[in-house]
Amino acid sequence: MGKKFKKRAAWGMVFFIVLLALSGCSGAKETNTPPSTKPTDTPKVEESEKPAEEPKISGDFEIQYFVGGYGDAWWKEVIGEFQEKYPDLKIKQSAGSQINEQMKPRWIQGNPPDVVYIDGAGSNETQMVQDDQLMEITDWVKQANNVDGENLVSNLIAAPQDFGGKNYTIPLVFGSWGTFYDASLFEDKGWTVPQDWESFMATSEQIKASGINPYIHTGKYPYYIVGGLLNSGFVAENGDNPQILKDQEAAKEGSFNNDAVKKTLSKLVDMRDKGYFDNASYGMNHTDSQMLFLQHKDAMIPNGLWLENEMSKDVPAGFKFGFIPSVMQNAGGKFIAIPYTSNIAIAKKAKNPDAAKAFIEFIFTKQAAVRWAEITGALMNVKADLESSGASNVVKKAMNYFNGSDTIVAPVFKLNADLEQAQNDATIALLQKTITPDEWIDRMEKAAAKAR
Repeated sequence: MGKKFKKRAAWGMVFFIVLLALSGCSGAKETNTPPSTKPTDTPKVEESEKPAEEPKISGDFEIQYFVGGYGDAWWKEVIGEFQEKYPDLKIKQSAGSQINEQMKPRWIQGNPPDVVYIDGAGSNETQMVQDDQLMEITDWVKQANNVDGENLVSNLIAAPQDFGGKNYTIPLVFGSWGTFYDASLFEDKGWTVPQDWESFMATSEQIKASGINPYIHTGKYPYYIVGGLLNSGFVAENGDNPQILKDQEAAKEGSFNNDAVKKTLSKLVDMRDKGYFDNASYGMNHTDSQMLFLQHKDAMIPNGLWLENEMSKDVPAGFKFGFIPSVMQNAGGKFIAIPYTSNIAIAKKAKNPDAAKAFIEFIFTKQAAVRWAEITGALMNVKADLESSGASNVVKKAMNYFNGSDTIVAPVFKLNADLEQAQNDATIALLQKTITPDEWIDRMEKAAAKAR
């Protein structure tokens, strides 16, 4: 009986195998059988679904950056770390206080660096976009992650500037124009820190009576007084609506000829006629005017948040930087913070765009932002906790203004190079009494018409 069972079993197995073979050869589809869930089953990966290989970061790579109030220590540190991550790169640093002028011929000739930090005299990102010098990064920047795996854009304080629905630059530095003063001097003299235009003029009169000039500006670079005084005045007199600045950026007709501009220029003329400006301002550069401010020849100065770091070697003992975002608002009005950003971009004709994108992903991290604050005393355009960092007190105070309900932070904007130059020239001419406010307005409207 055992032999018969074994024989039948053997024939049964053969029959079963034949059935399996026949079913495998048939073209019939089984519609009711659920898919196998055996652990050994592996789904077939289509060619299009395979993850794209990351580009190899190697070859020559050039970075252009301006060296000014922030120094170059952060750049050297972060570039050194980037070099360690990508040892196959041959990195060239084109940097210095005159680098924008020095590199201009190469940009014109179509031989730019791969990455450019757009800051300092002689640089203008709006003009570079209009001249088709920068790579459009609209789609890439939305999807880009930093080296920590975080979405790059979601970590920014100020979003990439919009140029007709497209992005070409990313703000690297975030700061604010405003009026600076020595808090220790004000306390010693019993002067009231201005909260609006009325208190500013009253305090200026007290300062003048003490034998100190109330206000000094950098006549050689008028954009300091435009950023520190005029632009906030335009917004305040426009019902706290910063759209006026975006209209001026777009060179819209009437954006320089309206009641807000007229009232602001009237205030500037009032300061001028009452003798609140240091007469030495008009031919002076930024560092010389800042030195007079530190020496208490002048009590207040319009400037950016880089001021403390830029003058760190010359700050007298006991000097304590104070900061006010704006002074041109009327009594009861909100402070107006005029932000500035210094942007970073990839050249349209970059020779190593993969390395350029990798560098941007490398630097836009919270860790790099903390190091920027510690090294420069200013703010990088990345949301990071600075309370335990070495950021300066004046920068932390500025952040309190930015986050407060009594401050309006205007959008980032930038006039094109020709319009900016016209505004600088007209403002100095107005302060020197060679033109009237109406002539200032006429100049700007003509320059805007030409820009359009």
